[in-house]
Amino acid sequence: MPDLLLELFSEEIPARMQGKAAKDLERMMNERLLAAGFLPEGVKAFAGPRRLALIATGLPLRQPDRREEKKGPRVGAPAQAIDGFLKSAGLSALDQCEIVEDKKGAYYVAKIEQKGRETADVLSEAVPAIVREFPWPKSMRWGDGDLRWVRPLKSVLCCFNDEVVPFEIDGVKSGDATRGHRRISSAPIHARNFDKYVVGLTNAKVILDGAAREGMIAADARTLCEAQGLELVEDRGLLAEVAGLAEWPVVMMGSFDRKFLTLPDEVLTASMRGHQKYFSVKDPKTGRLAAKFVFVANIEAPDGGAAMRAGYERVLTARLSDAWYLYHQDLKTPLEERTRELDRITFFEGLGSVGRRVERLEALSNDLARYLKTDIAAARRAARLAKSDLVTGMVKEFPELQGVMGRYYALAQQESAEIADAIRDHYRPASLDDAAPTALASIVAALADKLDSLNGFFAIDELPTGSKDPFALRRAALGVIRIVLDNKLRIPFEKLKEGALQLYRNQLGSSFGPGSVNAILPFLHDRLKVYLRDKGHKYDAIDAALMKADGSLEDDLVLIVMKLEALEAFLKTDDGANLAAGYKRAANILKAEAKKGKLPEAGAVDARLLQQAEEKALFAALKSAEEKAAKAVAEEKFEDAMTALASLRGPIDAFFDKVTVNAEDEILRANRLALLQRFTAATARVAELSKLEG
Repeated sequence: MPDLLLELFSEEIPARMQGKAAKDLERMMNERLLAAGFLPEGVKAFAGPRRLALIATGLPLRQPDRREEKKGPRVGAPAQAIDGFLKSAGLSALDQCEIVEDKKGAYYVAKIEQKGRETADVLSEAVPAIVREFPWPKSMRWGDGDLRWVRPLKSVLCCFNDEVVPFEIDGVKSGDATRGHRRISSAPIHARNFDKYVVGLTNAKVILDGAAREGMIAADARTLCEAQGLELVEDRGLLAEVAGLAEWPVVMMGSFDRKFLTLPDEVLTASMRGHQKYFSVKDPKTGRLAAKFVFVANIEAPDGGAAMRAGYERVLTARLSDAWYLYHQDLKTPLEERTRELDRITFFEGLGSVGRRVERLEALSNDLARYLKTDIAAARRAARLAKSDLVTGMVKEFPELQGVMGRYYALAQQESAEIADAIRDHYRPASLDDAAPTALASIVAALADKLDSLNGFFAIDELPTGSKDPFALRRAALGVIRIVLDNKLRIPFEKLKEGALQLYRNQLGSSFGPGSVNAILPFLHDRLKVYLRDKGHKYDAIDAALMKADGSLEDDLVLIVMKLEALEAFLKTDDGANLAAGYKRAANILKAEAKKGKLPEAGAVDARLLQQAEEKALFAALKSAEEKAAKAVAEEKFEDAMTALASLRGPIDAFFDKVTVNAEDEILRANRLALLQRFTAATARVAELSKLEG
């Protein structure tokens, strides 16, 4: 079957936008083809520095004919309703409709037959629409046209079944021509199918597939390093970026003066990566970086790259010299002295300065260290120095090194390794791939930093929205969750919340907040649910484990996970599944009765009114299970608590089989409802089974 070949050729597309652009083009074309009635065998898009391309295989030459029945108004309906129906169906008169009868009477039915169009005609409308609707995060206009594209659109290649699909987009006519490498190939390339297109580009020094460019760069870089007994420092983000900058990547190695190896490795990497897009190289013998770097050119130089390499080395030397100067200047001023400069930096309007924030972090670290039974003096010292590197020259030049440089400066100024590591780690985990801190001083510093942010921004109602989180509060909440769960910390967040809010009030006045601080725990629960679902836990079981027995939110995250794991294991057993079903039945009865009036209390069961053996047995089983479950929950032995509840499975099944809850005698009926209330309350001590589905 025929194929579609499309290329949108423009000025340079930013590397960071290319991956999403390819996915968007693939998605939008798929949507258009499916809406037109096509079922392509495959649709794949590609992105590079100057082009978006797409191949759609297995398309028919024309659309299939379509027949549709559209139900209309009743016979005798008002003229306005009939006119609207005819217009929507594309008909001009009622005699073009059929009359169909059902139990409710006769109504009109329009039978619409639509002949399929030529596929090329459909594509000639679809492609311009996609181009005009394309969701670039940033776009521009140029010349006198009104088209918006990421950069000026130069040409459109669009062919179907080896023929050009004719159309025009803002003065750019479709055709079968494209261009190769900007510096190497000047002649146009003509291609009307994908095979010739790829061959033509390759001959013109363009590799279409971004994944192939990445693979070439990575393989060539490793080969260069291994030849010299070195190792490439893997960097997926940088690899994707340089692959988006070079149509014909040529990998080479350069070197720099060994004196710069006295700089921290992170400084060397930041200088190479941030400014120059170079890969760092590691010496396996020392475990540190080597005085080498790998760079990617976009051209095969006639001299083998000698002149190019010299230029790259010269530029890097200038960058490293700047870093050398900044690093040694920073070392002259102790971090303690720099804390005074933090008062001149605003943390956020309404939340005071960074200097005042450091004061709060010290106090909050004091409380956390006490809860975690660790060195309070070390925790306070780490908090005091944690933000000092923000005013250093190195961090001003490389903001991504905040915390990292603080650690190096602290070590150079004779602070303990524990405090220095805490200064570095208080930002962690900074991403999903970043490990949570495990040393107690680092844990305290990281939690204090995140909890202060959450309390401050929630107190002034600067909350995340569905699409925006400018203060990274979701990341802060997830960081808290990961630190707590990875280290199994038992921290009372509600108490800490009150203490953190009071710290703000001590600085900013008693009227500060409270804003939405009461929403912090539900916010943590929401992020915890996302985190646990990603770990494979079921969402309804998670909801069932989030509540305390009194119906309030549980603020002990470790306890929530313990309950969740025990509950999920219990529900996999026959006793667990049947008990959950029994709970649902009891809850449904109570819900229905609650609509009729107030329900009796769970503790209002009168043993003297129990008549049938089954309700007596349930009451006896409840008293035993309640005692055992309460003891197990108090000892945090949730598996034992579930086992205690499992003993209720037989009695509750027998109760529902033999006992009529809604007895005619109102006193008897109320007593049996109270018994069911007691049954549901007993399970709530362990988990809120009402949250379970099914």
